[in-house]
Amino acid sequence: QVQLVESGGGLVQPGGSLRLSCAASGSIVSINVMGWYRQAPGKQRELVAVITSGGQTNYADSVKGRFTISRDNAKNAVWLQMNSLKPEDTAVYYCNADGVWDYSGRSYRYWGQGTQVTVSS
Repeated sequence: QVQLVESGGGLVQPGGSLRLSCAASGSIVSINVMGWYRQAPGKQRELVAVITSGGQTNYADSVKGRFTISRDNAKNAVWLQMNSLKPEDTAVYYCNADGVWDYSGRSYRYWGQGTQVTVSS
């Protein structure tokens, strides 16, 4: 079984910064894509940023230029540096690992438990 453990959420003032961390543990050979999604109250879960094992990234238009995603393949870890935070960034942020290959040759998708990010003065 694979677990994703997130950390780094919290309360921050508008214009501030936060750094989210996520580490995957378990029977993992490799992970194709790791990323972050978020869900605000009353809204659907949406993509924030994803990164492939080769380093290719994709960001939501709303966070381009403010958020930076990075990963360490050897540690099965991914980070999201969030700068210039806005109240509309308030949401529960979920770590995602897609294309997680185990030693049986199977691939799965996993989600973290979520971490709350609140941007408010």
